[in-house]
Amino acid sequence: MWAAVNDRLLRAQEVATPLPPASAAAGQYPVAVVVPEKPQGTKVVIESTNPQTRVGSVYTLDKDVVITYGDRVIRADHIEYDSDTGDVTATGHVLVTGGANDESIAASHGTLNVNTQTGTFYDVSGSVGLRRGGSKSAAKAAATGPYLNGPTTNGPPSAGLVYDNGNPFLFTGRIVVKRGPQAYDVIDGSVTSCQLPKPDWVLRAALFSVDADKARAKNSVFHLLNVPLLYLPYVTHPVDPNERQSGIMIPVLSGPTSKKGFVGGEEFYLVLGRSMDLRLGSTYYSLRGFSESGTFHYRGLGQDFVTGHFSALQDRGYTLDGVYTNQGGEDVTLKARYDLATGVESGVATRFVADAEYLSSYIYREAFTDNFNQAVSTDILSTLYAARNADGYSAALRVDRYEGLKPALQTPTEMAAETPVTNSQLTIFHIPELSFNATDHELGGSHLVWDVDSSIGGLKRTQPAFTTGGVGRFDLHPEVALPLEFGGLHIRPSVGVRETLYSKSRQTPFVTGTTPVEASGGFNRADFEAQVDIRPAVLERTFDSPFLERVFGSPVKHTVEPSLTYRYVAGVDNFAGVLRFDSVDVVSDTDELEYGVTQRLFLHPRSPRPCRIAEVVDSTEDDVSPDDAPNGKPAPPRCSSREFFSWRVAQKVFFNQDFGGAVVDGRRNVLDSTLSFTGVAFLTAPRNSSPIVSRLRVRPSELLDFEWDFDYDAVQGKFTSSDIFTDVHEGNLFGGFSYAGLSAPGRFETNGVPSSTTNFSQMRVLFGYGLPTKAGLSTAANAGIDLKLGTVQYATLQTSYNWNCCGFSVEYRKYELGSVRNENAYRFSFTLANIGTAGNLRRAERLF
Repeated sequence: MWAAVNDRLLRAQEVATPLPPASAAAGQYPVAVVVPEKPQGTKVVIESTNPQTRVGSVYTLDKDVVITYGDRVIRADHIEYDSDTGDVTATGHVLVTGGANDESIAASHGTLNVNTQTGTFYDVSGSVGLRRGGSKSAAKAAATGPYLNGPTTNGPPSAGLVYDNGNPFLFTGRIVVKRGPQAYDVIDGSVTSCQLPKPDWVLRAALFSVDADKARAKNSVFHLLNVPLLYLPYVTHPVDPNERQSGIMIPVLSGPTSKKGFVGGEEFYLVLGRSMDLRLGSTYYSLRGFSESGTFHYRGLGQDFVTGHFSALQDRGYTLDGVYTNQGGEDVTLKARYDLATGVESGVATRFVADAEYLSSYIYREAFTDNFNQAVSTDILSTLYAARNADGYSAALRVDRYEGLKPALQTPTEMAAETPVTNSQLTIFHIPELSFNATDHELGGSHLVWDVDSSIGGLKRTQPAFTTGGVGRFDLHPEVALPLEFGGLHIRPSVGVRETLYSKSRQTPFVTGTTPVEASGGFNRADFEAQVDIRPAVLERTFDSPFLERVFGSPVKHTVEPSLTYRYVAGVDNFAGVLRFDSVDVVSDTDELEYGVTQRLFLHPRSPRPCRIAEVVDSTEDDVSPDDAPNGKPAPPRCSSREFFSWRVAQKVFFNQDFGGAVVDGRRNVLDSTLSFTGVAFLTAPRNSSPIVSRLRVRPSELLDFEWDFDYDAVQGKFTSSDIFTDVHEGNLFGGFSYAGLSAPGRFETNGVPSSTTNFSQMRVLFGYGLPTKAGLSTAANAGIDLKLGTVQYATLQTSYNWNCCGFSVEYRKYELGSVRNENAYRFSFTLANIGTAGNLRRAERLF
């Protein structure tokens, strides 16, 4: 039976002693005395396997004794409990658990007062702020407590426990004095955050003081793999996993490189509140000078956040072949979002978003960033906008700035003379732009639907030898459609108009290859648009032959999805006079037909499996196994099929071959019609068809992906683009391969030969063995190869070895980015789990 014992007013309670004789089975069940609960007291529940005795207010309990008070539990072989004073004396396999910080103390014997929560324990191992995983094995092991040094008199070691807390704090001590609910003194003990029972590292000291926030010690010694390595006069370690603390980060050190020398850096971490922090640091390059950096983080409610980062370098520069080069600069980024609480149920949402960057020098980023994709990127887009969405309507106010390096304009004469191509900077502003858009809405009580896109704003463009003034633009694009359906055939005819007003224009006629000239005065562009979308019924068939089931493990469903779109635009008779800022400005006349077909193969298992990526179906009792619905809980969603193969092929036919005069011979033409079909330009002259666009993807299993995207130009008889991607994982083995080829028109042509700047052929490879958390050895390598130039643009080799809760990684990295950066770099990191990392190999740069 159970007893609820109040620890204050027990003197008025009379309980008959001795207890009645236990039956033969009494040893199999806990027995207790029943004491009525008293107001304003701490509820105490006592139980034990053997019969309990009481003398006055003192209870004596033996064998499998459990005392529960509040959110804490005491277990021991023998306990004496005084209900008047709240004193507990426990011996034999003592384990105290619970509390606000999930405390756990395992000891040989000890005393505790349940009222003041003070006491003393001996031969202790324990943990604070540590939650165990929810598995049955972990729950069972919880009764034995944590152990740092293998088996003791307290029970078996806790090897194999799974911890939910990402910042565990564990300790041992000859004596542990509990000074309050969350305060301890650990005498002659050790502290670690490693997995038990054999931690890779510990701090040992004569005294550790522990409270709700952190553990502190003086004159401690750091041991790694049982070897004393470092004396620390004063050290702290966080206890509460939900709290952070300010402090000095682990230093960053690395060996020399040819152009930067030895590298050393330090950062300071400052906690500004529960939701904010700031990291400031400086790095010294022995051959170049000092670099500063800082990162600010804020996380608010919902999706609100602010992230800011800056870096700068005061470069002393270097001299090579008598030429002095300075690669210093500054880079500042800001990303933020704030949502107004307007109510999701009403469908109204208002948000403010910022994604901005200032970069003083592309050379600075190319020379000093550790990210290859960032090093070779020449585009910067900064955007600030506020948007409000409600019932399919959207209004937004936007300010943005685009900046990019583009090959400088060359005349045909310069190209014929093979004059070197230089980069020029292009900048485009929207300052600002207000837009209003509406998705399909029913028009009255008819079957007609309408939508609209509109915007008004200021624009500006700057490039070498050409800068526009402030250009005002108003664009209105309404459309009316009639969706129809006939036995699976879907038809959507629509008509619309577009009116675009500009405050300025481009002077015409102009000579190909020359700089544009801005003309003052207003400018109007208007068009009429008609479109018909046709989606025939999807054709499908399921093949369930024994051969296919042996090959794929299930029946195979094949679907065919044809599509047809006719589009007509007329009225744009002044295309050459439009200044170019974005996609709105490349609208032209067209008379075209797009046709395509998408084929898919689905694996359709006869027995539904747990959902991954395919359609969700309702569970049935036949689908549910005991593992799926433990303890009567609802089973997870079941899925009946997954896509194994998809292939989309499409092409456009142009009946208006020069797009109303918009196509200019001898140069690359980018129009709205072609840009929305493929991102690769192909118009250099009037033509009657587009390249064939193919998008092929195969996913034989969850471990393998393959994709091949290409554009094949039948007019020129070549692939204008071809991109291949594949990724494979099998256990600890993984690999990846990608190829990107482009053979597209340059900005200008000479005798039909495109400029070389638009032709490239590049390959990326990645292979490795291991995982970030895998014990033992892991290794990986990747490389980027320019097949056209026959050079390795970058290559990386990483190797790491992880022990229980520490690891060591080394990396060799090669950069070959022309004259700006051609160097070899060696980096390393030493990591203590839940503590930090020393070195200059960051987690985000790991290959595995």
